[in-house]
This record gives sequence, C-alpha cells and structure tokens, in this order.
Amino acid sequence: MASRPHVFIARRLPVIVESLLGDTCDLEVWPEDLPPSADILRAKIADCDGLVSLLTDRIDEPLLASAPKLKVVSNFAVGYNNIDIAAATRRGVLVGNTPNALDEATADTAVMLLLAASRRLLESATAAKGGRWKTWEPMGWIGQDLRGKTLGIVGMGRIGFATAQRLHRAWGMRVIYTKRTPSQEAEQLSGAKRVEMDELLRTSDFVSVHCSLNDETKGLFGSAAFGKMKPTAVFVNTSRGPVVDQVALAEALRSGKIFAAGLDVTDPEPLPPTHELFALPNCTIVPHIASATTWTRNEMGRICAENLLAGLRGDPMISCVNPEAKESR
Repeated sequence: MASRPHVFIARRLPVIVESLLGDTCDLEVWPEDLPPSADILRAKIADCDGLVSLLTDRIDEPLLASAPKLKVVSNFAVGYNNIDIAAATRRGVLVGNTPNALDEATADTAVMLLLAASRRLLESATAAKGGRWKTWEPMGWIGQDLRGKTLGIVGMGRIGFATAQRLHRAWGMRVIYTKRTPSQEAEQLSGAKRVEMDELLRTSDFVSVHCSLNDETKGLFGSAAFGKMKPTAVFVNTSRGPVVDQVALAEALRSGKIFAAGLDVTDPEPLPPTHELFALPNCTIVPHIASATTWTRNEMGRICAENLLAGLRGDPMISCVNPEAKESR
C-alpha cells in the first residue's frame, strides 16, 4: 500500500484547507502566529512531498535543495515573489497560486482606503476619540471630493479594473490608466483612457496602484513620481509594499506635495510602529487586509488545497505558475 504524501502547512489557514487535504495527505500545521524561521521551515519540509506556503515564507534554492522529495509548493496568495520560480522549475517543483479569488475584496479595499484618506477618516476619528471634537467645525477636517474627478489606475489588470468600475459607476470618475497593452474591456465599460505614466501622475486626482512587483516596478513611486502629482492628490497602494519608496512618500505627505495616502501594503511587513508614516495624520495604514473576508479567504484556501492535490497526482492545477517544471522531474 502506497504511503500518503506528507504535507507541511506553514500557518493556520481556513478550515477548508485541512478538510480537503486531510483525507489523502498526512498533514503538519505550523501552530504559531508568526511564520516559521528559515531553519525551522527547512527542517519541516526535509521529507515533504508538498508545501503550503505564504508570502512570508522565502522559498529559495537552498530551501528547495533541502527537500528532495518536494513536488508541489502551493502558495496561499496570488503573488509569488517569495518563491524562486526558476529554482523550483529546475528541480521539477510545481508552484501554484490563488488568482481571481482576491479581485473583488481587494478592489473594495482600494476604494475603502481612497475614501478614508480623501475624507481624513483616521485623522478625524482619532481627534474625536482624543477629546479634540469640541463642536461642529465648519472648517474642520476638510477633505477631497470624488464626484467627477480623475482616477489614475497604475496596472489595469483584474483588480485595477474592478476598482475603476466601482469608482466610475458610483462617483462618475474619469478613468485613465497605464498598462503595456490597451484594456479594451476597461475602455468600453468605463470609458478609460490609456496614457503614459507622466500624464497619469500629472492629471490624476487619485492614484490607485495595482501593478505586480518586479524589477521595473520596485521603487516606482519615489520622489520624482510624487513630485509630479497634484498637491490635492490621494495615493492608494494595495499591490506590493516595495513598489513605493516610503521615505519619499513620507516626505511628500509631510511637505504637502500630495494630500494623503492609504496603504494596505508596506515594506517591510509589519511596518514598525515607530515608522514615520504612522506619525503622519494624512497617512492611513492597514495591516494587509485586502483579502480578509470570509468568502475570499475560504476561496483562496480551496484553490490552494486543490492546487496541491492536483500537483501531487500529476493532474493539471487550477493555477500553476510554472507548468514547465513537469519536464524537469
């Protein structure tokens, strides 16, 4: 009788993950709130056939070399910057991710942060809680209007499009965007116009970032970018923290180069509570909660588990980043 595959799950995840994997796999789940260290992760997967990883787990060449039986890494995330895909492919290790499941919840979060930052929600709520709300103030906590303003989407993929749809339909915002190729769907359904980055920065009242993290986008928003934006502009990032030079962002917020910012992602994560961005009243930061809804996390869990099972069986995965890895086995 064939032995059951051994799978390590690098954090406690929605119940559906263990429910789907438990019938056919021997599972070990990391029980702590913080992720396992690199040394612990290496020891845990030394004899594993499968690994369920998170963005906080660095899956590099040395780690993969320590797990000769490993066949599948199923990332509980749409991104996979934490994984050395080339090294995994060379070793015949399939890598799965969870796209599509996060689109709607992340778009909702982008809109939430845009509203919170533009209307000074955190600043005014903190003032009220701290006893600084004395009366109705006709000139207190004045924010920015949304109706009819220009929204710049950096990266018109699925999440960028979902964000644009919400803001165009609900507030009548004019949409412009950057993308390597035109998005016919966005142009047809929201009247979006594809522009160069400089024009987007100069003309947008709101800039919402939805690009992937790569060599071209790392540090994309630095002093030069913020210097081109309107002093009334609101900046929102729900993509990846390293897309933003946070020193430059802090300076832009402090000096009034831009009006406000809303961040779901930072670099590093978590951002130290002593970081200067937390001290700025016009910066709203939440702890990477874009996918934190019941349906979204369960759907991520389902895709993650089914990716792993399919990869172990040798069947096509729901979403495989490197299907060519099969040829290296």
